[in-house]
Amino acid sequence: MAKHIKCGSLFTGLDTKAEKDQTVVIDKGMVTYAGPSAKAPKASPKDEVIDASKYFVMPGLSDVHTHLAYGNARCEEDIDIYAPVEFRALRGMFMAHRVLLAGYTNICNPGDAARVTLSIRNAINAGLFQGPRITTAGPYLTSRQGLTDWYPTWIGQPETSIGHLIRSRDEGIEEIRYQVKDGVDVIKFAMDGDTALQPNGVSKFSGLMAAFNQDELNYYTTESHRLGKKVITHARGLEATLYSAKAGVDCIFHASYGDDECLDEIVKRKLTICPTLTLLVNNYEFSQPTDGAGKGWSEHSKFEAETAFKFLAKAHKAGVPLLTGTDSGFAITPYGEWHAKELEIYVKYLGMSEGEALRLGTSVTAGFMTDGSRLGALAAGRHADVIIFDGNPLKDISQLMDKKRFKHILLAGEPISVETHDVDYRKVSQFSYDMWSDMYTQDRVKELGNQIRTIAAE
Repeated sequence: MAKHIKCGSLFTGLDTKAEKDQTVVIDKGMVTYAGPSAKAPKASPKDEVIDASKYFVMPGLSDVHTHLAYGNARCEEDIDIYAPVEFRALRGMFMAHRVLLAGYTNICNPGDAARVTLSIRNAINAGLFQGPRITTAGPYLTSRQGLTDWYPTWIGQPETSIGHLIRSRDEGIEEIRYQVKDGVDVIKFAMDGDTALQPNGVSKFSGLMAAFNQDELNYYTTESHRLGKKVITHARGLEATLYSAKAGVDCIFHASYGDDECLDEIVKRKLTICPTLTLLVNNYEFSQPTDGAGKGWSEHSKFEAETAFKFLAKAHKAGVPLLTGTDSGFAITPYGEWHAKELEIYVKYLGMSEGEALRLGTSVTAGFMTDGSRLGALAAGRHADVIIFDGNPLKDISQLMDKKRFKHILLAGEPISVETHDVDYRKVSQFSYDMWSDMYTQDRVKELGNQIRTIAAE
């Protein structure tokens, strides 16, 4: 039995505009026709006809930067240490449902703990649970200069960390082969750290030193590609971005401090960038003075975002595909909440039209995923992942933030049946032991003045 969706307007994901009076036909989970209703195959008596004539019909959305193992964590210790990986997998499935309910039918997890997201992906693919289509990496490959080597040397790196510390070139190759054997879709390298984490002496903002030199990254990228895996790099700094481009990695995450030389290499090699601007913007818009991020890091985020806007606008004009991703999984970017904000940011700060941003958020980003040539668009031969939407995001992209507007979400042509509910995050992800957020010396208590309650006042 086929399904015939009668569309008020249809955005296929392959163009930047929508067409009126269109029909989408679905059979066995695949789109068999998408085009003018006048030319559509006639529905048989056994077929189901869905009247979406009052709605905007579009493909499911894609977020290429969602970490299901993180659990909306407030600190790195919550991610790496306090929750066992078995609990993280169960929690991650619950969070995947929140992502799906926000209209995101495709996600990439670029950095995992153990085999958490691998297991979620496999469970969904096996039909045990309904969830978004998942492309996943294993733990980040990092060095002493890279992201995810957080902890002092006298503690070392926990086995449950999201990073795997590489101590030699041979160990890097062995880890790549290990992850490929486990079944990862992509390999993730932490090519630099974060500005707020750099020791004194490293340049104030953009001078992040690369975690691996050019020869090392070339070597690792060649081996990953030989084994049929795409390569992602976390590269905010100029050096890491340039090394990533020259190595020919498949996607550079961030590229905030890229320059003209970086852009030339990216264009020449036809690479993609995932800017992940939502994390930065949320951090400086939402962080409070009492937050750890409010003590300097939010200012770093604002500086980085404003620098990135300039480079990324140039990259967009040069034809570089900008994939959409949010770094969802932190307390500042909770699952299912801010995914569509990345599209808003593209329109507001990078000079894109709503249609350009929506095309990036559907077919272009989905194209990076496993089976990407059959995802992210409503066209014959594509997976029938469909959103029936009450509104018009081509006039106001911010409408996609309103989950009440999603009238129906179909995955492989079938309505999603997942549900969610509120949870107590003290039991789900907030496990770190933080009793005070200040140092209460006599001078500090005097500064606080009336903000301090006294025993006598009780």
